[in-house]
Amino acid sequence: MGQCTSAQATSPATVKLILPDGGLREFSWPVRPAYILGKDEQASFVCDSDTMEIDQIVTATAADKELRLGQIYFVLPRSMLNRTLKAEEMAALAVRASGALAKVSGSKKGHKGTVAPLVFEIEEEIKEEKKKGGERKNRGKGRKFAPGLSVIPE
Repeated sequence: MGQCTSAQATSPATVKLILPDGGLREFSWPVRPAYILGKDEQASFVCDSDTMEIDQIVTATAADKELRLGQIYFVLPRSMLNRTLKAEEMAALAVRASGALAKVSGSKKGHKGTVAPLVFEIEEEIKEEKKKGGERKNRGKGRKFAPGLSVIPE
């Protein structure tokens, strides 16, 4: 998703489509969004995860463009089209993708059902921090740290 990568290697390459309900559809051939959406084209659109970035406009993949093998795509509601993607929404999409991929890897023989964690690059945050006043002084020195952990009931 733009600035998001996964350490998990997949083979053979497939088009991975994350559905709104958290499901995953895989295609072993290049497929077009128009084929995937069918009648739902008025309510949904397909978005390439590589084009998604926080605080950027969400765009649709052209209906007649072939989706690339080995790439992850999302089916999103039309209400998100041409709107700025918030950090919370990006996080929710990352969790949805991770869950969908975990379900699939868990169902394959010989896999334990785990997915490598998604890693977010914070390059933009570092640039902004430097613009605001350079690097933080006394980083890690003299600060007291007390973890605020508690039990989460299930």
